[in-house]
Amino acid sequence: MPRRLIVNADDFGLSHSVNEAVIRAHRDGILTSASLMVNEPGFDETVKLAKDNPKLGVGLHLTLLMGHSALPPEKISGLVNSRDEFSNSPVGVGMSYFFNRSLREQLRAEIHAQFEKFHATGLPLDHVNGHLHLHLHPVVFKILMADADKLRIRHLRLTRDCLARSRRMAGGRWFYRTSHAAIYDWLSSRAREPLRQRGIKHAQITFGLLQDSRVDEEYILKLLPELPPGDSELYSHPSLDKFKHEFDALVSPRVRELVNKLGIELIRYQDL
Repeated sequence: MPRRLIVNADDFGLSHSVNEAVIRAHRDGILTSASLMVNEPGFDETVKLAKDNPKLGVGLHLTLLMGHSALPPEKISGLVNSRDEFSNSPVGVGMSYFFNRSLREQLRAEIHAQFEKFHATGLPLDHVNGHLHLHLHPVVFKILMADADKLRIRHLRLTRDCLARSRRMAGGRWFYRTSHAAIYDWLSSRAREPLRQRGIKHAQITFGLLQDSRVDEEYILKLLPELPPGDSELYSHPSLDKFKHEFDALVSPRVRELVNKLGIELIRYQDL
């Protein structure tokens, strides 16, 4: 089988720095797609940039923590504060969404509002994923699957990295790597059959999860020869300030040369 790779940037729309890095990495590097946060400061600029670069696959980066809501606080008072801000505590959010059943209709309303805001841009929905991968949270994922047709979900990130392969490419932070590999193996295993039943496509494996914003040139150069046959995703967080090392990796001439040498086909989710 040929080796095909989606190279995605999360947090598109978070800031001008992120937006500029995404577009430059797409035009001058290996980036093929980006995930849009519809309620962050760079949103309007992002929509214009995406329309000026139609070969960039743009998906929805569903944001239900560490970000802002589409709906006003009075409609989802259990999810956000008076400034439209979700909690910054991943563990706290995950527990409250799971155990507090009274929040589920608020979650459904906010999820639909973010999809509606994305579809209103007129951009084709390349894929869906979640900020900090919350789209695989059992409650959130159940809503997405129940409403998949209405939300027009055709492609979704199945967040699952390979711990054994990761250990050959990077060292350190073993508790983080091991715990995240185990959590997302479990979540992705639960998600496979519902996705199959609905014909929602996904890559076989998602690289970058165990790097935690450390997708640098060295890592990508080690990863490319290790890519398995079939379809994979590499996601990153390029910016021109906080994560410039990730932007530099995506536009690295050495990386582009190795992609060509290995015959790796760069694709978007819509090409699956």
